[in-house]
Amino acid sequence: MAFRFKTHYTREEARALLPLIKTWLDQLSFARHALEKLDRQIGQMLGLGDDLGGEIVNKYVRTLAQCKDILQRFALREIMIKDLERGLIDFPAFVGGKEVFLCWEKGEEDVEYWHDLDTGFGGRERL
Repeated sequence: MAFRFKTHYTREEARALLPLIKTWLDQLSFARHALEKLDRQIGQMLGLGDDLGGEIVNKYVRTLAQCKDILQRFALREIMIKDLERGLIDFPAFVGGKEVFLCWEKGEEDVEYWHDLDTGFGGRERL
């Protein structure tokens, strides 16, 4: 039988990753807000006809690279970020022999829910 994911997590494995996931989400959120601020600053500079370059562009590129690095950490582990604002994360798993997602949202104490690969948050069921 072919599965959509190579990596699958037990509840315990997903639970053990939560402190790391929380740190990455915080870093990603911080970097995203920094990018938005830099984007506004660059837009204002362009609107004034200023030449771009120097520190602001370097900072933008560094922050963008930081975002890419953090996203790569998730991708390498096949952990899905479904909603960055909410901190909604899916871990590929098996429940009852069926390939599903273990579902966790920032603020939840533990990994307590799962849903089918195609149903999303609305189809969450308690483990």
